Amino acid sequence: MARTNPKTIARAKRVRRIRKKISGTSERPRLRVFKSNKHIYAQIIDDSAGKTLVSMSTVDKEFQPGEETAKTPVAKKVGEALALRAKAAGITKVIFDRGGSVYHGRVKSLSEGAREGGLEF
Repeated sequence: MARTNPKTIARAKRVRRIRKKISGTSERPRLRVFKSNKHIYAQIIDDSAGKTLVSMSTVDKEFQPGEETAKTPVAKKVGEALALRAKAAGITKVIFDRGGSVYHGRVKSLSEGAREGGLEF
């Protein structure tokens, strides 16, 4: 069943437009961000092999946000935790895919956290 909400259609168009230009390789995988109203998810994907190498989200069992309850600081902590997992997997350079969202707020905060954690964009 196709979604007919204009916002959903517009976001899907943005995602397709971005994905035409961005592709992750084994040397430089793609860091993909998805945000819902409550949670934020990030994956590091090798598109040439079609595999997710590392993932992190606010619903992950190992994720501990600490005392933070606001979504933007929690997104930064997700980025830092993702960077730690990526470094453990031997990944240091990535291509950032904002997933059709504006590079602002939670998406920007996650990317800053990943940079502070040691990932290079």
